[in-house]
Amino acid sequence: MSPSPPAPPRQRRKQARPGELLDAALALFVEKGFAATRVEEVAARAGVSKGTLFLYFPSKEELFKAVVRENIAGRLDEWNQELGEFQGTSAELVRYGLHSWWERIGMTPASGITKLIMSEARNFPELAAFYEQEVIEPGDRLLRRLLQRGVDSGEFRPLDLDLAVYSLIAPMIFLLMWKHSLGVCLPSDKQLDPVAFLDNQADLLLRGMCRHQGEPKGKPAPR
Repeated sequence: MSPSPPAPPRQRRKQARPGELLDAALALFVEKGFAATRVEEVAARAGVSKGTLFLYFPSKEELFKAVVRENIAGRLDEWNQELGEFQGTSAELVRYGLHSWWERIGMTPASGITKLIMSEARNFPELAAFYEQEVIEPGDRLLRRLLQRGVDSGEFRPLDLDLAVYSLIAPMIFLLMWKHSLGVCLPSDKQLDPVAFLDNQADLLLRGMCRHQGEPKGKPAPR
């Protein structure tokens, strides 16, 4: 028997549509916000009809949830697995986690979702509750595992894990807000280097600001 002929272009296009719709929705949600984005715009940017969009996502709310699951919540399983398999120290794991977060979320269009949630949570409490359940709570548990790993090994001193988790999250939130607000308006010579910022934050978190015994006094080398 001869092999089956390839699917016609129209069928292949239909199979690709959910991913294209999610990409279009992500771009528009970040650009315009949730309230101002219309499903007609998403469908048009993806090159399909509004009716086709509703075949896959019955509402704008469900479309937004799918965007979050695809671009952020879905990453958490990867990181949980990597945490369990990581062979280095917990300090190295903190640095790896910050760099990995920037590469997989911070430097991608998905970085704008956090700012969107923070700015529109009051008007869309159901979406805020969804984000809390799908992203914030699992993310907190992941960071607690990371910190507890260091405490259990004796590498970190005993910590208030609830507050320590916020200390890890804070530089990430700052970087996202900078990227999608003030950073957009500043000239190139005033831009923040995200990787250098995260490395500096890791140093502050892991070593503190007090000079350790034996360390030389003096100003840091200019950047």
